[in-house]
Amino acid sequence: MSRVRLLPDILASQVAAGEVIERPASVVKELVENSIDAGATKVETIIRRGGISLIRVVDDGCGMDRDDALLSLERHATSKIRSAEDLAAIATLGFRGEALPSIASVSRFRLTTRERDAIAGTDIVVSGGRIEAVRDGGEAPGTQVEVRSIFYNLPARRKFLRAENTEARNVEHQLHLQAVGHPHVGFVFVRDERIAFQLPPAATLRDRIRDLYGRELIETLLDVRQPASAATTRVSGLIGRAGVSRQTRAQQLVFVNGRAIESPVLTAALREGYHTALMKGQFPVTFLFLQLDPTAVDVNVHPAKREVRFRDPNAVRETVVAAIRATLESGRESWQQQFRAPEPATQPTLPAPVFSPPDYSGAPPAVVPAPQFEPGSRESAAQSEIAGPRTNGTQHFQIIGVLNKLYVLMENENGLVLVDQHAAHERVLFEELRRRMEEQGVPSQRLLLPQTFDLAPRDAEWIERNSATLRKMGIGVEPFGPSTFRIESVPAFLNPADPVEFMRKVIDGLKSASDSASPMRLGEDMIAKTVCRHAVKANDPLQHPEVEKLIVDLLACELPYCCPHGRPTMIQISLAELEKKFGRKV
Repeated sequence: MSRVRLLPDILASQVAAGEVIERPASVVKELVENSIDAGATKVETIIRRGGISLIRVVDDGCGMDRDDALLSLERHATSKIRSAEDLAAIATLGFRGEALPSIASVSRFRLTTRERDAIAGTDIVVSGGRIEAVRDGGEAPGTQVEVRSIFYNLPARRKFLRAENTEARNVEHQLHLQAVGHPHVGFVFVRDERIAFQLPPAATLRDRIRDLYGRELIETLLDVRQPASAATTRVSGLIGRAGVSRQTRAQQLVFVNGRAIESPVLTAALREGYHTALMKGQFPVTFLFLQLDPTAVDVNVHPAKREVRFRDPNAVRETVVAAIRATLESGRESWQQQFRAPEPATQPTLPAPVFSPPDYSGAPPAVVPAPQFEPGSRESAAQSEIAGPRTNGTQHFQIIGVLNKLYVLMENENGLVLVDQHAAHERVLFEELRRRMEEQGVPSQRLLLPQTFDLAPRDAEWIERNSATLRKMGIGVEPFGPSTFRIESVPAFLNPADPVEFMRKVIDGLKSASDSASPMRLGEDMIAKTVCRHAVKANDPLQHPEVEKLIVDLLACELPYCCPHGRPTMIQISLAELEKKFGRKV
């Protein structure tokens, strides 16, 4: 007796539905993507009881005639690809022809569609995968899909659905993704007879994000800059300024050719691009769009199309890293403009203190004592002139004082600025020390007792290829057998308790970094800890010229906005905020 049997069509559709349709949000995703592919300018989504009772998606797209409407309910019937060549260059959101038959097989389903010039449309009713009625329909041009009682015929699957409120939130999140990915399309979401949001077609991405998330978020975002070196990948969108972060990836959105995706390659690129601009454990706010040749990306690697595979992942990663770095640094000029120091020609010559980064032996930075001036003297008057808000029409910062021996108070044209002197000095020392290491390499110290460790063959081969990079980082590693190595030296400014564990972390970090990453970026945590010990602390009294020199040095940094640990160095309190606090404005 044969044990291998061909599954009935309805059962095969239910099996396929298990991969494509996980929950009501999956249904909404597939239906909305079909609407966008159909050229819709408005998509309305209505749900009840979190989509468990009802999901209705209505669009004003091109619609279908009766033959196409019936064929669309057959498995693997699609209008979007014709050949294997089309599969290798997919430019639409849907393409497999599985969504509608899968949804229809696990619900009470109704499809109503009408082409724009047709006198009448088509209305098809399906229950559990079986067509029950086909008749003329009188709906407006476009397509309307109604899904009731999802998984009614699969009770085991229905039990795995979450609470109605949770399912509704998942649907709303999916609609947010589609709305951000396609700002030219209007979206309406109705939940349990109440309008949750109503978004008209937006002229720009900024307008769409403002409508969804509010004006406050928009003011913290920067327009992504396209790297000049990127020839095949176009990067655009908006990302948060340095220091703008969240505790989860909820607002870390990435789109490839209009499709919201999850990609370890792009997640790693974002992390590397932000490097010291975020606090540990925090995630950036991104609305990042990548446009690639469809032949350069494979979207057919995940049943729900959440993941993609790049033909050249390293090139994509390098492009994203370069775009993030360029964008974060682009805000520096406008930032500096608010606190611009006096032009050299207009500054009296004063013996300013010098903050030196620590040497590799761990000695503290040298601080030149600040000069003391008698009140009313010529030198004192000159000092006041430097701190003044304007000289020859050039905008400057004006130092007001120091609060609690930690926060420098400054005035600019926008209002009040608070500077954390420790965080600011950390950033100055960090960038100076990293620059010296990149240019000169890191002095190393030999271990009293060299230690050996074993590696997997791939890691062993990697060490042999990158021995020069490791030496530049101050790490001496020599082969000591087929897959065994000996650690002979480590960076001079470190004293790792476990050199072997330290070495394994360095290898993991280097392997995950992009090709263009400086080796010093991998040691940034070590550098940050070093400068933290030597930066000026809270309660360290600084004289006025020392404070001024610190501010000038900070504003000259690549990322002056935050310390190496991602904490902000400066906080701006606008005049409007102050007037609100004092009741001058509502």
